[in-house]
Amino acid sequence: MFKRILAPVDGSKASQHALDVAADIAGKYSAELVILCVYKHHSSLEASLSMVRPYDTDPPDKVLLEFSTKVVENAKNRVSQTGFENITGYVKQGQPSRTIVSFAKEHAIDLIVIGSRGTGDLEGFLLGSVSHKVTSLAQCPCLTV
Repeated sequence: MFKRILAPVDGSKASQHALDVAADIAGKYSAELVILCVYKHHSSLEASLSMVRPYDTDPPDKVLLEFSTKVVENAKNRVSQTGFENITGYVKQGQPSRTIVSFAKEHAIDLIVIGSRGTGDLEGFLLGSVSHKVTSLAQCPCLTV
């Protein structure tokens, strides 16, 4: 029934719980578990307004890429500790909900398992959470955990 299951992660407890559920389902169906972390690009203006820089630091996109890569590595390690090995991981830059949906379409994902609340900001409360947008836009079944 499911051959490729997508688990978007952001390091939050909700995404870790969703990852555990996704790994359990993938194991039952002998499916591939695809882990994805999406980070949002910050323009130079946004970066300069949002950061106090007492000394030279790396550009925000570089820091976010490194953090996202670590989130994916930690997620893969978490799942592999259970003995499950059919795991791939990706890091993408973009608007999270749209990037998750387009990634799912491009990679022939059969099921998206996503946490109900992540590390989103106030925008998520005002405009709708990433999980809500993903479940509304995705062309495959979604399980919100």
